[in-house]
Amino acid sequence: MKSPGDSIAAVALTAAPISERLYGGLRVVLGRPLWDAGWRRRMAKTSWTNFFLSVFDYKTEKYIIAKNKKVGVLFRVFQVSVLAYIIGWVFLTKKGYQERDDAIQSSVITKLKGVVLTNTTDSGLHLWGPEDYVIPPQGERVFFIITNFIETPNQRLGHCAESIKVPDGHCRVNEDCAEGEAVISGHGIKSGRCLNSTGTCEIYGWCPIEKVHKPREAILRKAENFTVYIKNFIRFPKFQFSKSNVLETNNDMYLKKCLYNQTQHPYCPIFRLGDLARWAGHSFQDMALMGGSIGILIQWNCDLDKDYSKCNPRYGFTRLDVKSNSSITSGYNFRYTRYYKDAAGQTYRTLFKVYGIRIDIMVTGEAGKFNVIPTIVNIGSGLALMGAGVFLCDMVLLYMMKKSTLYRESKFETTKYESVRWKNKGEELNTALDDGTPSRQDMWRGKFIELSPNNSEVKS
Repeated sequence: MKSPGDSIAAVALTAAPISERLYGGLRVVLGRPLWDAGWRRRMAKTSWTNFFLSVFDYKTEKYIIAKNKKVGVLFRVFQVSVLAYIIGWVFLTKKGYQERDDAIQSSVITKLKGVVLTNTTDSGLHLWGPEDYVIPPQGERVFFIITNFIETPNQRLGHCAESIKVPDGHCRVNEDCAEGEAVISGHGIKSGRCLNSTGTCEIYGWCPIEKVHKPREAILRKAENFTVYIKNFIRFPKFQFSKSNVLETNNDMYLKKCLYNQTQHPYCPIFRLGDLARWAGHSFQDMALMGGSIGILIQWNCDLDKDYSKCNPRYGFTRLDVKSNSSITSGYNFRYTRYYKDAAGQTYRTLFKVYGIRIDIMVTGEAGKFNVIPTIVNIGSGLALMGAGVFLCDMVLLYMMKKSTLYRESKFETTKYESVRWKNKGEELNTALDDGTPSRQDMWRGKFIELSPNNSEVKS
């Protein structure tokens, strides 16, 4: 507290002409009006000065040490748990100190190799190469490999009976076969005749109609030895980082001899079809009979704080179509045709219902590189979690302990405003704050006095 010599105090007195009186050694100036213009200017200047100077004040918290071992152990366990979470999970496992980029840009080029010789009743000997069994042959990330087929050769436009397996083609009389109507899910247009020999309508279409039967074995069963060369180029645009899944080597014979193996050749981009089915958890021969779909997942998870050579892909394999014992839902097939002309210039065609394996190549990835901003953010989050431990222990001490009342009395203090008293020879004068600012009570009364610091004492 300042001494009377450093400040001017105010005290409320009755109104009187300006004069000076002595009270026990104190010189008191009486009768000065409260709202004197000079006083107001001084007060305004003092208020603004104190306001700006208060910006540089430093405030700190009051800490209380509670001698309670149980709460202390709880607090330390919480701190250690948070610290382990931040270091072990956030920084080491999730690499929270890195900036991430998951907007991977990717291109996939595929190439198949392998030939197989077939001998069927309808087409005889035929040598199948990639240009025959790969659809489409351009080398895209989604392609189909023929492993089995049903052939209907020498189809020509004409009249023939609709298949008995088509419900809309059944009839009893000619009126059931309205001329010009298309057979729903059938093979042609109704001619208006009902054929009693088959119990179906006569149609105009490609005759004979498609052979319908379930295949018993895969014609291209040796396709499991075909190889797929997958060339994948990726780029992380945020870090301007690009790479390919082809191993960088000076050995020109490496790609001609290697086959992908998770342990021996994990970076060889050449895969055997039989291995793809096996890694997906199925038999190639079972899939080759009725067809199916295999997904190849290429994952690029790169830590760009490490060397360029450490960024390599990981491959995953799964069967995408639903495997079922029902012939309706299982398998994968579609139809296509080949058209020809005979010596007379007439068009005819061969219809193929092909079964096979559809390959879907999916590329995902994420790259990370050190950045100070996510590092600071995660450290700040960890410090905030540390503060939760203080709140938890405070709740235990305040409401769950036997001596919680004592702790609350020590933690929370109620401070009342008490006027500063000037004492001189047993006489008390109520004053305002020691910086010369009058109290609200004095300002309300409209009067104050100006004190001289001579021979005075201060007690707080």
